[in-house]
Amino acid sequence: MTLADLTPEQWLKRLVAAHDEERKGLELMNAYYEGRQPLSYMAPELLNELQDRMRQVVINWPELIVDSLEERLDIEGFRYADSETTAEDLWQIWQANDLDEGSQQGHVDALALGRAYAIVGTNDEDDDMPLVTVESALQVHAEQDPRTRRLLAAVKRWEEPCLGAAATKMATLYLPNSRHVFALDKGAWAEQRDEGDEHGLGQLPVEMIANRPRLAGPLGRSELKTVIPLSDAACKIATDMMLSAEYHAMPRRWATGASRDDFADEQGNPLGAFSSLAGRLWVNEDPNVKYGQFTEAQLTNFHETINALARLVAALTGLPPHFLGLATANPPSADAIRSSEARLVKRAERRQRAFGGAWERVMRLALLVRDGEVAPSARSLETVWRDPSTPTYAQKADAVVKLHSAGILPTEQAWEDLGYSAEQRRRMREMQHSALERAMGGDLAAGYGPKPQPDLLPSGEDAAEPAPATAGAVAAGPGRGE
Repeated sequence: MTLADLTPEQWLKRLVAAHDEERKGLELMNAYYEGRQPLSYMAPELLNELQDRMRQVVINWPELIVDSLEERLDIEGFRYADSETTAEDLWQIWQANDLDEGSQQGHVDALALGRAYAIVGTNDEDDDMPLVTVESALQVHAEQDPRTRRLLAAVKRWEEPCLGAAATKMATLYLPNSRHVFALDKGAWAEQRDEGDEHGLGQLPVEMIANRPRLAGPLGRSELKTVIPLSDAACKIATDMMLSAEYHAMPRRWATGASRDDFADEQGNPLGAFSSLAGRLWVNEDPNVKYGQFTEAQLTNFHETINALARLVAALTGLPPHFLGLATANPPSADAIRSSEARLVKRAERRQRAFGGAWERVMRLALLVRDGEVAPSARSLETVWRDPSTPTYAQKADAVVKLHSAGILPTEQAWEDLGYSAEQRRRMREMQHSALERAMGGDLAAGYGPKPQPDLLPSGEDAAEPAPATAGAVAAGPGRGE
């Protein structure tokens, strides 16, 4: 039997079994990202003795690694192959589905868990606007065609709460031409035939956002795989440091010739633990009692070990040393900081290329759901990303102005490079077009601001009439020839 011959029930069992097999690893990666990982490298005898008296110190480098990359992955729009401006219709779909926030959540899950998913369908509230949702790999699993590497089928599982009863386990199976909804009833999946549909798209309405997929390996790889042993070691060292601070770093005193009754107040009540162990002054009238103090331990060995682990993390992940708290005696220059971020910027650019292809396929699915077909211009769709590097605004503006003045960079691309959003660029085009129409209609002051009022001028000055616009200024439009 081939995959094409499988029934919906057989597809569901196959996908659920595969998802259950990988879910334990996904939950472990999720725990590391959220700082809930188990304590490692600690002797079991010590754990049994301390029990609830010891709490793990978590140095959450996994969260830092994921967030440092995700913070540089901002989508600004999409562009058709035959257009110089961003695709307004696709940006409307993006905004209507709150994908500004959803894409960020999807990128976090893809980096932390190895992959995330996007599901496209019809919108019950608006037939002209497709519904696009971003899903976690903890709930969604898909199978890939080994020949074409396209997704063949996918399942999403969740639990619906019920009043006064246990939550109902639900599953939606997505196939190239149909959607099926199942509920788990007495240990068996039962199809809810009134909730499914035959969409007839001819392709799966699910797209995978994979992080660092391999040709013959898994569908996606977590950014945390490499640093988990180092993160465990750092948490262990930090926990040991706190234990040493409790028992060795604080000056501890000893006494000979004294009994427990000597450590009591005037009414004979025994002193508390802090007064007994960390009290500043011990006094006893018995001349045979002797007091002393143990030399306290230094914690610098723990500091040096954590710093050594941080350097290894920086080397493996491309994070700048100052991200991990590795400061030098002399503050680094701006050029040195940008140089230290070079690997991180390149890693972000690689993720933009990979994630961009997935988002382009999602947008083509949205067009297919909305129009029933995909226009040829959308087959060469391009994702517009914000620059992942961190130059100052003045540096970027200076470079863009020079390129624009030399005629190398068109105005639309200059706006995009300066970081203006798609909506801001649309408004700027409208303002520029309005100013040009006014200038063509004879309003030579179209490129100028409002005339200053006399009462707003400095004392003793008269309002000056604006100089008439030259022909060059009118032809250049706003922002040119002023």
